[in-house]
Amino acid sequence: MGTPPPPGSPYEEPRIPWTPPPFGQTAPRLAGRWRRLFAGIVDAVLVALVTSPLTWDNWRVVYDSTTGAMARVPVGNGLLLGVIAFLYYWLLQSFWNGQTVGKRLFGMRVVRETGEPAGPGPIAVRQAVEIVLGWLCCLGLVNLAWILFDRRKQALHDKAARTLVVDA
Repeated sequence: MGTPPPPGSPYEEPRIPWTPPPFGQTAPRLAGRWRRLFAGIVDAVLVALVTSPLTWDNWRVVYDSTTGAMARVPVGNGLLLGVIAFLYYWLLQSFWNGQTVGKRLFGMRVVRETGEPAGPGPIAVRQAVEIVLGWLCCLGLVNLAWILFDRRKQALHDKAARTLVVDA
């Protein structure tokens, strides 16, 4: 009781940036902040292109019985758009070597802090936290800006899922 965990233990604190796996494999470099920004823009544009038909004409005509008038009311498909965006990021990063289209264009991928490939579970946590923080007032910007000050260039959703974005 009270002894530190043995080196390489799963309970050991992560080293900065992280310790390379055994057998001489070198650790990939952390991806640059600007490349992450541009890859995110590419991915956001792709998701917007896919979901734009769902947002084109989202108006419903309703009758107001108190005034006796018809009115056009905007109706959104926010939940459906969120599911499509979640599936885009989750499926691609889980089953395409930790990359989305934007990350592949800019030579990056998502891995666990240990350097192992991030599977569907950590990627799902990563994206769920990113979506929740994006929905909360101003926390989406704090989440994205966090990589500017973090030594391992992790956003808050990376910290929650224990992932890193590294060079591919």
